[in-house]
Amino acid sequence: MLQTKNNHSSKPVVGKKLYYTISEVCQMTNLEPHALRGWEKDFTQLRPKKNRSGNRAYKDRDIELILRIKHLLQEEKYTVSGAQKKITEERREERLGTKRHNEKKSCEKVDLFDTPSAPFLQPPENFISEIRNELVGILTALEK
Repeated sequence: MLQTKNNHSSKPVVGKKLYYTISEVCQMTNLEPHALRGWEKDFTQLRPKKNRSGNRAYKDRDIELILRIKHLLQEEKYTVSGAQKKITEERREERLGTKRHNEKKSCEKVDLFDTPSAPFLQPPENFISEIRNELVGILTALEK
C-alpha cells in the first residue's frame, strides 16, 4: 500500500531552513506522518533529532534519505529489508570512496625521495641481490 498523500506537488524544496517539522517534510515528500515514523523504526540511518518539546526536527540530509527510501520502495519496488541493505551498501561505498579518494590525494602529494634525507632513503645498489640471497637461504632451510 502506498504511503503518499493525494495531492501531487512539484519537486521538494530542500535547503531553505536548517530544520523542518514532520508536517513540512510530509508536504515536501508527499508522505503521511505515520509512514515517516514507521521508516524511522525500519531504517536505522533515519534518526531525526528531537527538539526540546519532543517534536521531530528533520535536516536536509534526513529529507534526502526519505526521498531515497521512497524511491526504492515505491518506484523500484524494493522490500523494506532490500531497501535497508541497498542504503547501507550505498553509504558504505560513499564512505569508502571518500576515504580512498583522500588516501590517493595524500599519496600523490608526498614524495619521500624529494626530501633532504632522500639519499638515506635510497636502497643500496645491491639491495635486490641481497634480498634474493636471503630468500634462497630461507628456501634452502625449508627444504631440509
